[in-house]
Amino acid sequence: MKIFYTDTLTFPLPEKHSFPKDKYLLLRMRISERLGDQAIDMQVPEPASDKAILRSHSEEYLRRLVQGDLTSKEIRRVGLPWSSQIVIRTRYSVGATIAACRAARSEGFAVNLGGGTHHAFHDHGQGFCWLNDSVIAARALQDDGLAVNILIVDCDVHQGNGTAAIVKNDPTIFTFSIHGKNNFPYHKETSDLDIELEDGTEDGTYLDALEKGLTSSIETFKADLVIYLAGADPYRKDRFGRLALTKTGLAQRDRLVLKHLKNAGLPTAVTMAGGYAPDIQDIVDIHFRTIETVLELKDQ
Repeated sequence: MKIFYTDTLTFPLPEKHSFPKDKYLLLRMRISERLGDQAIDMQVPEPASDKAILRSHSEEYLRRLVQGDLTSKEIRRVGLPWSSQIVIRTRYSVGATIAACRAARSEGFAVNLGGGTHHAFHDHGQGFCWLNDSVIAARALQDDGLAVNILIVDCDVHQGNGTAAIVKNDPTIFTFSIHGKNNFPYHKETSDLDIELEDGTEDGTYLDALEKGLTSSIETFKADLVIYLAGADPYRKDRFGRLALTKTGLAQRDRLVLKHLKNAGLPTAVTMAGGYAPDIQDIVDIHFRTIETVLELKDQ
């Protein structure tokens, strides 16, 4: 199985961007250590081109992003300091989702160890997201002639507002978002299917709602390809999650989603999306279990 990555070991950032630990790097290291005997091909992707990005973002926004000509307000809205290095890494991260989609078309499943930047809009970034990798990748696959209709299954705890806004008039991309009702973003966009959950929602309630939404999405929209955002932030200890899922519940979520998609014959690219637990190892545990589940189902 192909896994694409863009962590700080490969793409170092300046000091002001450096975090004590990088969950993506730790995840890649754990995969190498524990799954080294599996049929895994880990690769650095090609960066997303301007042509690919401009199918989803405005030319003016891309120009100002690349040149660093963003206002302080725009940078605060994203919540990350701008640098030329972060733009490069962002291009590669988007490229990883494109590459995962292409690999999924031929192999059934593929993974981006980052991605899921679903708060980026057509003309601005938001919420740690500069560019919307899901929509860029979906339209790249359409341009390649590898897919016509694409389903985005967004299980990050926050609504995929940027995704919903960009594709609101695009009948070829169906957006299903299951998220916290009272959580960020506080102004929600309208996805093709939104399921809003109350604070403190636990495993059973979540999984019941997810299965209904997923079944409806698959039956309503005849997709050729799926992009699955497997966020770790519905976890009960997440700083920004406000839901109460356990690690076991999140593993059941992944199995539910991926098994339904495999049974429907839908090639699936998996992205990691959000995760903000105080103990970074909890985030890595959840993402690693997602990878294990993909591998288990791919080989069945």
